[in-house]
Amino acid sequence: MINAIKRLNIYQKEMYPILPRLALGYIVAAEIYFIILLNHGITSFSLGIQEVIAGFTVFSFLFWLRIADDFKDYELDLRLFNTRPLPSGRVHKKDLAVFIGLLIAFTLIINYLYMPNFIFCLILYTYGSLMAVWFFQKHKIAKSLPLALVTHNPVQILMNIYIISFTVIKYNVIPVDLMNVLACFTLYFPALIWEVSRKIRAPQEETEYVTYSKLFGYKQSVNFVFIVTWIDIITNFILVWNLNKLSVLALLILVLWMSLKFIEYKKDPLKYRIVTKVERYTYLQESTMILTVVLYLIFGKIL
Repeated sequence: MINAIKRLNIYQKEMYPILPRLALGYIVAAEIYFIILLNHGITSFSLGIQEVIAGFTVFSFLFWLRIADDFKDYELDLRLFNTRPLPSGRVHKKDLAVFIGLLIAFTLIINYLYMPNFIFCLILYTYGSLMAVWFFQKHKIAKSLPLALVTHNPVQILMNIYIISFTVIKYNVIPVDLMNVLACFTLYFPALIWEVSRKIRAPQEETEYVTYSKLFGYKQSVNFVFIVTWIDIITNFILVWNLNKLSVLALLILVLWMSLKFIEYKKDPLKYRIVTKVERYTYLQESTMILTVVLYLIFGKIL
């Protein structure tokens, strides 16, 4: 038992640091929660155990996806990433299986007991379960990076809907309108951008590992990310327009900077890994969204 805990500690340190990821779970939940409420003119909040559970559920679900990915990619990791905790043998499959089973059970139980949107939690975890088994189509999906993207990436939308459904039920907000639809995508697009960007490499850097740049060329892959980045920022513009015009300006500056980095990378793909710039951009973008909420709560609408 003690040895298993020690092995799990190794795993979380290297693959899913608990405190930063827990903070991320609450940031994700808070951003969607407050963006929806503020855009619907609600400034009086009732915070309690349900909000705690919502943020924890995001953390818990992403932890499960992390472990599920390690199980799914185990054979590949043995060849290409054999220093990671699981393929190196420093963590056992049984350790992770028992841990994640308990974590999933705990998360579902507290959602059932306290959350008004348990059905959406169930949908989220059902989809996650299907992802864990390649939707019973491993022979097709595992061999196709685009198919894996199409089938797996929408889970971010379902996670957003989980938070949105809780918010609209609790505050009796109209469930389907422009702001709520945009909120579905506000964190989906960044996840999509990052997922594609991390698998873009210069031709000289390609290995056995399948990347989008290997399939479509690095320039075409960057073009795709470039387009999605602008679609994403437009949704952000709309979501913060009625809250803080200065945030719109800040987001515009950020996306122009990111666009410049895309152009630079297309000219010289060895200059840097594009995913490093995407990650910096995403952190600044989401920080701006969170700051917009905080400033609105303190000062009200700005400009």
